[in-house]
Formats: sequence, C-alpha cells, structure tokens
Amino acid sequence: MNVKKSDLIKEFFRYACVGGIAFLVDFGIFALLREFIFTGEGKTALVVSTAAGFLAGLTVNYLLSMAVVFRSENQQKQGKTKKAFFVFAAVGVIGLFLTELLQLAGEGIVGDRLGELGKYAVKICVTGIVLLWNYAGRKIFVFKGE
Repeated sequence: MNVKKSDLIKEFFRYACVGGIAFLVDFGIFALLREFIFTGEGKTALVVSTAAGFLAGLTVNYLLSMAVVFRSENQQKQGKTKKAFFVFAAVGVIGLFLTELLQLAGEGIVGDRLGELGKYAVKICVTGIVLLWNYAGRKIFVFKGE
C-alpha cells in the first residue's frame, strides 16, 4: 500500500510517545527494585532489576503500540500473533544490545573530557539511535505493509 509521508511521521511521533511511556515504566521498575527490594550493590541485583524493568517496559510498549501506533486493520491482524510478539520482543532485545554497545563505545570516545555530562549526552544520542532502530525494525518485521 502507498503510505503518505505525513501518516508515517504521525505514526513515528505516536511511537516515540509510546516509547517514552515504556521508558518511564522500565526506569520506574528498575529504580523501585534497586532502591527498595534489592538494596545491595551486587551484580545480581543489577541484572534482575534491569531485566525486570526491560520486560515491563517491553510489555507496555507492545500493548500501547497495538493500541495507539499501529492501528490499521492489517497491522492489528499482523501484530496479534505469538510470532509477532516474539519478533517485537526480539527487535527490543537487539535494541537493548545496541544501547549497551553504543553507550560503551560513546563513553569510550567521550572519556572524561565532559565528566558526568558526557555520559548523559551519550545516553541521549544512543536513545535516539535505538528509537529509530526499534521503530524501523517493528515496522518492517511485525507491522508490515502500511
């Protein structure tokens, strides 16, 4: 089908808003677990908190993407299968690996020149790149055709 550029831009904007909400859920679960449940400094606490936040954010992202982003009848049909959720999740996991890789590389390049600010500047850039990957990956591999 022929998709108008303005429709694609609107869809991406909705996706970015959904991604922001999913990020808040992810970060909220992570912080809640780290601050109140796993108060130790161990790696297990970090891994469990990160995984729980990621899974909660992924679930919210999927549900909201189905509700407000990929709304056409064809997209709804394509997205409501177990395979579609698996591919949706796989794109998210690739996004998580990209985030880790790009954050490490970016902080290595920036180094200590910008102090703590550098880490956050890299995080903002990485978040934008991964947002594009997640949208494109899900649009191409899950919600094809429109």
